[in-house]
Amino acid sequence: MGELIREYTNGEITIVWQPDLCIHSTCCFVDLPEVFDPEKRPWVNPHGASTDKIIAQVERCPSGALSYRWNKREDG
Repeated sequence: MGELIREYTNGEITIVWQPDLCIHSTCCFVDLPEVFDPEKRPWVNPHGASTDKIIAQVERCPSGALSYRWNKREDG
């Protein structure tokens, strides 16, 4: 059985969440509740804050459950 991975995009970045690794979720929903709210489904709202704020929170994740990647831009 593989690891569960969820992905959420706001157009600029894709947030990658691995729930099985998530042991410090209190950090997220206390620091950035407009993006990370365990009472809502889906739990991650990639449109709840600016990309910069989301990246800053993802980089604070102590368990490695959250990461992000930049989406490709389609110019033209």
